[in-house]
Amino acid sequence: MIESTLLGEDEATAQAARHSAASGLPDIAVSPAQGRFLQMVCELIGARRVLEIGTLGGYSTLFLARGVGVGGEVVTLEAKKTYAKVAQENFDASGLGDRITMHIRAALKSLADLDGVFDLTFIDADKPNNVNYVEHALCLSRPGSLIIVDNVVREGNILDPAEGDESAKGTRALYEHVKDHPRLEATALQTVGAKGWDGMMFLRVKS
Repeated sequence: MIESTLLGEDEATAQAARHSAASGLPDIAVSPAQGRFLQMVCELIGARRVLEIGTLGGYSTLFLARGVGVGGEVVTLEAKKTYAKVAQENFDASGLGDRITMHIRAALKSLADLDGVFDLTFIDADKPNNVNYVEHALCLSRPGSLIIVDNVVREGNILDPAEGDESAKGTRALYEHVKDHPRLEATALQTVGAKGWDGMMFLRVKS
């Protein structure tokens, strides 16, 4: 209902999704509605430089690239060369590739070498490193910048993470880390839809 009535046809991102699936990438990208939301957030806050941690096939990257507009830049980090190859093919086919710079190595290594400042950071990578990613993003942000972290509800598993669920444990640790953080104002929204029951955390940099 949401996609058919509100989003309309979007061949560039639809083709990216098809190509990612055909290339064997896992079906863990944001939904079309979430992608449009990320694009609109970029536009609403006037983001011109965006950092993305976790490229996968570049589906969310394309929405962010639209959001920054002509002359804007999305810097996206991907550790897996096989994923990065598919993402680059999607960027080239979309016509938005000139707005995207991709770094292919472990995100923590790339983050150590990046220069700020970013207006928005979108984190959707390995969850055990969520706290590390947020702290790096904070170093690359300015007061008023926004940090968005995906998959922060995980079907409620964050309430009582199973012994071997490192993703839920990492996400739970993120809540504890930001709850009294002196430089961050935080909230989270739960989502139910094409990607199941999950949510996003929103962190505004205060100082």
